[in-house]
Amino acid sequence: MAKLPFSFYLNTDVNSLARQLIGKMLFTQIDGEITAGIIVETEAYAGIEDKASHAYGGRLTDRTKTMYLKGGVSYVYLCYGIHNLFNVVTGPLNTPHAVLIRGVEPVIGTEIMLQRRGMALLKPNLTAGPGALSKALGIDRTFNAKDLTGEEIWIEDGWDVDTESIVAAPRVGVGYAADHALLPWRYYIKGNRFVSKPNS
Repeated sequence: MAKLPFSFYLNTDVNSLARQLIGKMLFTQIDGEITAGIIVETEAYAGIEDKASHAYGGRLTDRTKTMYLKGGVSYVYLCYGIHNLFNVVTGPLNTPHAVLIRGVEPVIGTEIMLQRRGMALLKPNLTAGPGALSKALGIDRTFNAKDLTGEEIWIEDGWDVDTESIVAAPRVGVGYAADHALLPWRYYIKGNRFVSKPNS
């Protein structure tokens, strides 16, 4: 498989891109060890007009400045002081759109992922949920603003996913976003066991 081209990430429709990422394969390479999983769940965050986005209203801080970069880089931030969450920055320069990766199905380096998560057996919670998948793939804040066509973290074509099997549902944990919390901007493969919250 080939890495997704830089042009893929420049799509101005963040929801379209969040759907297109379903079925793609996310890779990391750390100290020569490669781990990878198929993306099965995403959430779209539509920049300055999205009340759930870190960049809502044009907020520009040390944390959010990565979102304003040209699409094709990673945005990694710490949630609740514990979990590193990995996002794909999309769109042109100064358009702070991002797609949160919420679930991947392990494909390559599963033993390494289990070791990183302190788990003995492969269960869905290995990589279901954005904090879990980041830990399993070794993604921390040193991965923030990395080139997604580079050698440390990248995305390739993966499965062909039937569009009818992709569910659109409200995002998770964005109650603060008022009416925008109900927008069906979370996408996942129906029936996949590595989806974090399939029934919400």
